[in-house]
Amino acid sequence: KTEPEMEILIWIGSILSLLGLVGLLWCIKTVLRAKKAAVSDEELRMSLQKVVPFNMAALFLSAIGLMLVILGIML
Repeated sequence: KTEPEMEILIWIGSILSLLGLVGLLWCIKTVLRAKKAAVSDEELRMSLQKVVPFNMAALFLSAIGLMLVILGIML
């Protein structure tokens, strides 16, 4: 049986991972929409540059969440 603190750690990690996944899906949706709407390469490049920080943040959030889940399971 797991301790309540570890169970909370697993739930927090799961929530963070899911938020990161939602962020990644949003990035994919935004990029696909930008590809369809872009008239020139420069326009597309500018749109993609705006999405990169959100993409990195979503990846970071997912990674931290997965680390918390693994930590909660191991302890």
